[in-house]
Amino acid sequence: MENHSIGSLARAAGIGVETVRFYQRKGLLDVPPRAGSIRRYGADHLDRLRFIRRAKEAGFTLGQIGELIALDRSRDRARILELASERVAALDAEIAQKIKARDRLADLSSECGSGRAGPCPIIEAFL
Repeated sequence: MENHSIGSLARAAGIGVETVRFYQRKGLLDVPPRAGSIRRYGADHLDRLRFIRRAKEAGFTLGQIGELIALDRSRDRARILELASERVAALDAEIAQKIKARDRLADLSSECGSGRAGPCPIIEAFL
C-alpha cells in the first residue's frame, strides 16, 4: 500500500527526510514515481529503511548493506554468512579494545585514589 509521503515515511522509520534521500542517492532505496505532485511510499520502503537502520546498528557499512540487499535477492547465503562473520570478528576486536581501555582506566583510577602524592596518574597517562 503506497500511502506515505517522504516526510511520513521518514518519521515512521525514525530518520530524517534527508537521510531517506541520501539512501536513494546511494541506491539503497528506490524512488517511487510521482502520484500527482508527490511521491508515495509503501510498506516495502518502510521495511527497507528499518533494515538499513538495524544493519547500521550492527555496524555494517552502507556498502555492505547494499551488498546484503543484493545478496538477499540472489539468496547467496554463503556470502551473507561471510559478511556477518567478518562483522562479528570486528565487533569482537572492538569489544576487546574497549575492555583493555576500561581495565587500564580502572587501574589508573585506583592509583589516583590511593592518596599518593604527586601528579594524578590519569592525567599523566594521557600526556
